Amino acid sequence: MAMSVSSSGITSFIAMSNSESKVSQIGSLRLLDRVHVTPMTLNLSSGKRSSVKPLNAQPKESMIPLAATMVAEVAEEAVEIEDFEKLAKKLENASPLEIMDKALERFGNDIAIAFSGAEDVALIEYAHLTGRPYRVFSLDTGRLNPETYRFFDAVEKHYGIRIEYMFPDSVEVQGLVRSKGLFSFYEDGHQECCRVRKVRPLRRALKGLKGWITGQRKDQSPGTRSEIPVVQVDPVFEGLDGGVGSLVKWNPVANVEGNDVWSFLRTMDVPVNTLHAAGYVSIGCEPCTRAVLPGQHEREGRWWWEDAKAKECGLHKGNIKEGASKGSVNGETKSAVADIFNSENLVSLSRQGIENLMKLENRKEPWIIVLYAPWCPFCQAMEASYDELADKLAGSGIKVAKFRADGDQKEFAKQELQLGSFPTILVFPKNSSRPIKYPSEKRDVDSLTSFLKLVR
Repeated sequence: MAMSVSSSGITSFIAMSNSESKVSQIGSLRLLDRVHVTPMTLNLSSGKRSSVKPLNAQPKESMIPLAATMVAEVAEEAVEIEDFEKLAKKLENASPLEIMDKALERFGNDIAIAFSGAEDVALIEYAHLTGRPYRVFSLDTGRLNPETYRFFDAVEKHYGIRIEYMFPDSVEVQGLVRSKGLFSFYEDGHQECCRVRKVRPLRRALKGLKGWITGQRKDQSPGTRSEIPVVQVDPVFEGLDGGVGSLVKWNPVANVEGNDVWSFLRTMDVPVNTLHAAGYVSIGCEPCTRAVLPGQHEREGRWWWEDAKAKECGLHKGNIKEGASKGSVNGETKSAVADIFNSENLVSLSRQGIENLMKLENRKEPWIIVLYAPWCPFCQAMEASYDELADKLAGSGIKVAKFRADGDQKEFAKQELQLGSFPTILVFPKNSSRPIKYPSEKRDVDSLTSFLKLVR
């Protein structure tokens, strides 16, 4: 497997003082029991191959007796985690370029960039600008868009690198498809397919590393990524040395907003996936990705048939705080989240209120009701347009309302109100007891008004 390294000698972007204190070599005993491989720069035009190990290389046997280091490793484990927490605070206001340089300086050939989309090509550009050697790997699930494969090829040619592709186990894929079909994720969720095609190949890749670099941003998914630090000990995956604390995860653009990432990409004139021009923002596998519309959050284009809080494939499972599935998001209980849709022209319905509305066969006026959860980022994304709709329709004879359908009300909403995921919008026509579900993902004022005119 070929290794990707930078061919640039650009170093003027990083003017680091010789007197600058270096990050302490955390866990030095554990690092010393491996043979160190010196990073090398690969001249692709010469046709030579680098001798550095690929991502899936097996760890070498320890050169130091295990008994001599076992106690020291246990003692250092807590120190390592604590020191990277300190480093994260130190780098909290650092630029992505500075964070990238620190990551590559710290881990050399034992760290690699996880590459798939827009934020990740920004990572490659930052690595390129440091002038240091770097590695890039990507997960080829076998279900990517043709545009994505062409994008990968363009990136390789632009930077003169070779991406280290990781593939799912063919036997596992065959077993999944033969037993459940090609599109089982539409029926029972995406987690099983992602586990086979993405998570397990990633686990194999990371076992050959001591650190990895991701393009996660805090604003990508408010439900799961709002608290990610710029560097952390990976809470889920293990690295080259094995065990808890053996892998460090770097997120150089954690504090950068999406618009700023795109400004950087345009300024540097780097390759981007052509799907972005078609409305795709967050891009994954072809069957599970679609374009988003104005007013929608970028992650709403992924696994759109599922609840918003579940929109992680498992690669960044550590973002989901313990207890999140039991009524909390990022450690906060849902009841503590501020309510949304607060226009004075909007009716807040209780369970009893919406049950009474369902019983009426001859209403005096039609109703439009959003079934929502205040912690849901996609509900939050449509708050402004729905409040505007309520104000626009005030006095028109159409009632605009909301019903909080999470928690204890979720099962009722699923069984009686056609709730599939948040938000769900229902229209109760004037002369019918049966509500009509709004079928579109386009939730701007004009689209909702047009639908009301057709069914009211």
